[in-house]
Amino acid sequence: MKEFPEQFDALLEKYTELLVGETDATKKEMVTQYALYSFIAKNMPALVKHWNSLYPEGKDEMKRIVGEIKEMNEAHRAEMSRKKTDE
Repeated sequence: MKEFPEQFDALLEKYTELLVGETDATKKEMVTQYALYSFIAKNMPALVKHWNSLYPEGKDEMKRIVGEIKEMNEAHRAEMSRKKTDE
């Protein structure tokens, strides 16, 4: 299916927008890494533990990405909440 990559990209773009409030290539890449890492951590925790021990700098970067996404998500939710109360 030739359209699938574009369709899947649209899914990632919308997920990024809903999660952090905006979408650009950098944010979409961060959200993709976050989602995939989270999925692997839930399904194969031993693999993530092994990866974390092999690549402590990668683990630190992932922690930074998760923290940044959390902050953006909280800010986005607060903004959406403010918009609802202004209506």
